[in-house]
Amino acid sequence: MRNFLVGLFFAVCVGNLMAGQDDDFIAMREAFQTGNAIRVAAYAQNLRGHVLEPYAAYYQLRPQMENITVSADAIKKFLYRYQDSPLGDRLHGEWLKTLGKAQQWALFAEAYPGLVNGDTEITCYSLQQRLAAPLEQRLAANDFSVFDEVRPLWFSGRDLPESCTPLFNALITAEELTVEDVWTRLRLALEAGNVSVAKRVNQYLPANEALNERKLTAAADNPLRYLEKHRNEIKTRADREISLFAMLRLLRNGPDQAYAYWPRIRERFNETEHSYFMVHLADQAARRLNPRALDWFREAADTSAPVPLSDAQLGWKTRAALRTGNWTLVLDTIEAMSAAEQQAGVWRYWKARALKAGGKIAEANAILAPLSTEHNFYGQLAEEDMGVIIGTPAEPYKATAQEIAAIGKLPGIQRALALYRLNLRTEATREWAWAIRGFDDQRLLATAEVARRHGIYDRAIHTADKTVLQHDFSLRFLAPHRDTLRDLLKQQELDEAWVYGLIRQESRFIADARSSAGAMGLMQLMPATAKWVAKKIGMQKYHKNLANEVNTNLMLGTYYLKHVLTLLDNQPLLASAAYNAGPRRPWQWRGEKALEGAIYAETIPFSETRDYVKKVMSNSMYYANTFGHQVKTLTQRLGIVAPKSAVISVSEEEDKGP
Repeated sequence: MRNFLVGLFFAVCVGNLMAGQDDDFIAMREAFQTGNAIRVAAYAQNLRGHVLEPYAAYYQLRPQMENITVSADAIKKFLYRYQDSPLGDRLHGEWLKTLGKAQQWALFAEAYPGLVNGDTEITCYSLQQRLAAPLEQRLAANDFSVFDEVRPLWFSGRDLPESCTPLFNALITAEELTVEDVWTRLRLALEAGNVSVAKRVNQYLPANEALNERKLTAAADNPLRYLEKHRNEIKTRADREISLFAMLRLLRNGPDQAYAYWPRIRERFNETEHSYFMVHLADQAARRLNPRALDWFREAADTSAPVPLSDAQLGWKTRAALRTGNWTLVLDTIEAMSAAEQQAGVWRYWKARALKAGGKIAEANAILAPLSTEHNFYGQLAEEDMGVIIGTPAEPYKATAQEIAAIGKLPGIQRALALYRLNLRTEATREWAWAIRGFDDQRLLATAEVARRHGIYDRAIHTADKTVLQHDFSLRFLAPHRDTLRDLLKQQELDEAWVYGLIRQESRFIADARSSAGAMGLMQLMPATAKWVAKKIGMQKYHKNLANEVNTNLMLGTYYLKHVLTLLDNQPLLASAAYNAGPRRPWQWRGEKALEGAIYAETIPFSETRDYVKKVMSNSMYYANTFGHQVKTLTQRLGIVAPKSAVISVSEEEDKGP
C-alpha cells in the first residue's frame, strides 16, 4: 500500500510539473510572437529538460539572426545540434535568407549544403552566390550552368521573390534573355491575371515596344469597355497583347459572349494569335461543360499556325470528348499529352477505356493490369474492368509491441505528440512529417498505430496511407464513433460505408477541425447549414459552438447528407458532390444525355470537388469491405447520371451547401 501511495504521489507530481511546463511553453510561444525577448528567456529557463526545449532555443535565437556577426556561431551550434529536425531545417532556411539578403556569400556557401526544404527565394540566392564567385573559382569547380538554371525560373506568370531580380538582370546583360523571352513571360503573367507582374516584366521590353500600362489597367478593370474604346486602334504587338488579355478577361463572363465579340476585332490578329484565343475559348468552354467546346478546339487547330495545347488544356479537351462519347478523340488527345502527364493514373485509365472501345483489348489490359494494383479510385475502376471485384485485402501487417515502443521513443515523435497535446497542430504535423521521412512500410505502420492510440486519427490515416507493399487497411480506414453513428445512420437510412468515406475525406476524424471557410467538426458543417438543420429538426437552444461537439455534429451532418441525397435521385455520387459544392451545382453538371458515373465524376468542373468525390466514393468501397458489408462494385456505386431533361432542378431554397 505504501509503495502504491508513493507511486501515486510521484505520478501526481510529474503530471503537475508537465502541466506547469506546458503552460510555460504556451506563454513563451506567445512572448516570441509578440517580440518580448525578456519573457522568452525567462520561460525558457523553466523548460530545461522538457521535450520541447529545442523550441525554447529557437525562440531565443531567431530574433538575433539579423545581427550576423553576433549570431553566426550560435546558429551553427543550433544547426549542428538540431540538424535532424524540422526546427533545425526551418532556422537553416531563415539563416540562408538573412545571409543572401546581406550578400554574405562566403557564409552562405558554407551554410547552404544540407538544407532540405528550400524555396525559390533561397534558390535564387544560391544562384546569386555562384554568380558572385570569382571566375577562377567557378572555372575550378566547372560551374558553367548558372544561366541555364536561371532561365527556367524566368518563364513563370507568378510573382517571384526579389532575390531573383538580380539574376534576370544578369541574364539581360549577358544577352541570355531575348526580347521574345520577355514577351513569353509577359503573356504568362497576363494569362494568370497577374497584372502587377506583367507591369514589372514590361520594364524589360525596349521602350518602343512596351505595353501602355494605363491601357493594361483599363483592360483589367473593364475588358468590354476597353475593347469598345480601342478596337480600332489595335496596330502594334503591344496593342494586340493588351486586347488578347482583355478577351481572356471577357471569357470570365462566359465563352459565348467572348466568341460573339471576337469577329469584331479578328482581322487585327494573325493566325497564331487567332489560334491562341480559340484555344483559351475552348478550354474555358470545356471547364464550363459548354457543348461547343470541341468545335472551338477544332477551330483552334484548323488555322495555318495552330498553337499547341498545354497538358491542362489537353486534359479538358479529353473530358469534353468523354462527355460526348468520342473515344477516338479521347485516345488521340491523351496521346498528345507529355510523356509525364500520360503516366498519371487518370489518363492511363481513360486511355485504356478508349483502347477497349476501339477493340484493342490486349493493349487496354496491358495498361489496366498494373493500374489495378494501385489503391485508389482509378485502381479500383481498373480492377473492375479486368473483371475483379474488390475482395478481402491481403493479410495486414501488424506492428509488434517492440516496434511501437521504439517509435514512441523517437525525439521527433515525442515532440509531435507534445505539440498535439497542446493543440498546436501546424507545428505538430511538421514534426510528424519530418520524423517519418524515409520510413519503410513496417515503421510507417508502427507509427500509424502510435497515432491511433493517441487519438490522432488524421496522422494515423496519413501515415498508413504511405505504405507501398505492406498495408493495414484498418489503419488507413479508421472508423471511430461507430456506436454514436449507428443509430443516426439507421434513422436516416444512410449507407455506413459511404458516410464514413465522406467523413474521412472531410476531416480525417479531427473532432474540432475547422476549415479556412469556417466549416466545423467531423462532418465540416458550415455555420449557416448547421443552423438551418438545427431549425429543421426542432433542436432547442442551439448555438454555434454545439456544431463542434461530436454527437451534435454527426446528428446535424447525417440529416443534411440525407437531405441532399433525397434531392439528387438518391445517388451517393451526386450527393457527395452536393455536400462539397452545394446541391444546385451537381444538377447543373448533368449532361444532355445520360452519363456513366465515372465520366460524370471525371468532368466535374471544380478540381476540388472532382477530387473530393472520387476519394469519397473510393473510400466507401474500402469501408464496405472493412465492415463486412455486401460489396457492390465502384461502378455500381457511381451509377448512371440522368440527363438534365429527366429531372427537376434544385431550388435556391434547397441549396444549403455546407
